[in-house]
Amino acid sequence: MYDTIIIGAGPAGMTAALYAARSNLKVALLEAGIPGGQMNNTADVENYPGYALISGPELAEKMFEPLENLGVEHIFGHVQRIEDQGDSKKVITEDEVYESKTVIIATGAFHRQLNVPGEAEFNSRGVSYCAVCDGAFFRDEDLLVVGGGDSAVEEAIFLTQFAKSVTIVHRRDQLRAQKVLQDRAFANEKISFVWDSVVEAIHGDDRKVTGVTFKNIKTGETSQADFGGIFIYVGLDPVSEFVADLGIRDESGWIVTDDHMKTSVAGIYAIGDVRQKDLRQITTAVGDGAIAGQEAYKYITEHE
Repeated sequence: MYDTIIIGAGPAGMTAALYAARSNLKVALLEAGIPGGQMNNTADVENYPGYALISGPELAEKMFEPLENLGVEHIFGHVQRIEDQGDSKKVITEDEVYESKTVIIATGAFHRQLNVPGEAEFNSRGVSYCAVCDGAFFRDEDLLVVGGGDSAVEEAIFLTQFAKSVTIVHRRDQLRAQKVLQDRAFANEKISFVWDSVVEAIHGDDRKVTGVTFKNIKTGETSQADFGGIFIYVGLDPVSEFVADLGIRDESGWIVTDDHMKTSVAGIYAIGDVRQKDLRQITTAVGDGAIAGQEAYKYITEHE
């Protein structure tokens, strides 16, 4: 019996493990991959306090290092479901069943991809899914933003402070973003639009992205354009299918919590990118994790 099982070892999960272990709880960190989550896919992190520049994998390693000394048990497994037993929870993987007094879900989210030629090849070499993370690396470049929702338009506006120009390509003839965001984008002289079109391929050289092929979905015509960076915002999907039966998700799959990271099931918490929230960053994930680690301790002491 564990005091808390934390599912996911990204920055949120590792921080929750740190705080829970320092509260003298018996902690298991259950992860399907290597610790760090999406940080391992980030070449350079420049917006984490205390570091002017650090690679994502290096930051992940630094976060994980103290956990072993604190007695956190690191378990590999893919969680299939969680069963609420009232005073305890069962975490069921493909191979094992673990029991815990509390569970902290930190499984994150993944960016939907275009699945076009060149996307995987140039990931982190001009293809990005986070303008806040990477925008500053693209100063004075002509940039492309793919998408038409709130995130795409917000990030396009954000990128104009660095870029020479920003083009938004959208598969429809009008944006889906809130009108206030649309108005800001249309008023920004650096932003232009390619309508009724999709990216069919991403091109580059030995070092980085150089451009894309567009396809007009109404006429079928293709064209090429040069860009120094491509930011893809066609949606995020939470990794939360394994808790579908618990009734703690919204209609899009994000796990709903209060400010204390509590879900509607007592003793189950959600943190980081899997949680219904506005800003998904390493710093916000760390904050969520600290709160959840303390809340798990409070829950256990109050029930004992």
